[in-house]
Amino acid sequence: MDLATLALFIPACFALNMAPGPNNLLSVSNSTRYGYRTSCLAGVGRLLAFAAMIALASAGLAVVLQTSELLFYGIKILGAAYLFYLAFQLWRANPEAPVDSATAKVGTWALARQEFLVAAGNPKAILIFTAFLPQFVAPNQPITAQFAVLGALFLGLEWIAICLYAFMGLHLRRWFAEPRGKRLFNRCCAGLLSAAASVLLMARRA
Repeated sequence: MDLATLALFIPACFALNMAPGPNNLLSVSNSTRYGYRTSCLAGVGRLLAFAAMIALASAGLAVVLQTSELLFYGIKILGAAYLFYLAFQLWRANPEAPVDSATAKVGTWALARQEFLVAAGNPKAILIFTAFLPQFVAPNQPITAQFAVLGALFLGLEWIAICLYAFMGLHLRRWFAEPRGKRLFNRCCAGLLSAAASVLLMARRA
């Protein structure tokens, strides 16, 4: 893989990483509610889901998702239902709960599981890997090694995006310090997650 290919891949990939979506919105919300470090650590769940998707795309198993209408819509409905569930939780969240007790109650692993399930519940994500990554793979070179390099770069850039969105949430946390502001922010996030779930329900196979 030459430098020219990487010079094209990295900015295009980072644009995908930084695109607003359910997982990035979750990073903002988690940082606002539980803190920057907790939000970044929770993002590991998303990275694990994406790593599995990249492995599936590399193995060619994503073709199953592309050709199976039942599987695609099953994953889509489950993913949308989970987003609606998270939106409901945010809508009902107590804005007066202390941050320390909220963190102890939820736990970093639970938040990481949320990130994993939100990423895994979006069948369009694996289709993105199937359509996007192969564009930068040279057919005359070992395919698996190239997928490994591109996948590692994608995950590294995704980690940067997680940290940036969590940092954004950290500043929003200062703006919405009062219970009334927290309630407004939680309900805005709930509305955006519901909107993302609605968009996911309308998604069709490529």
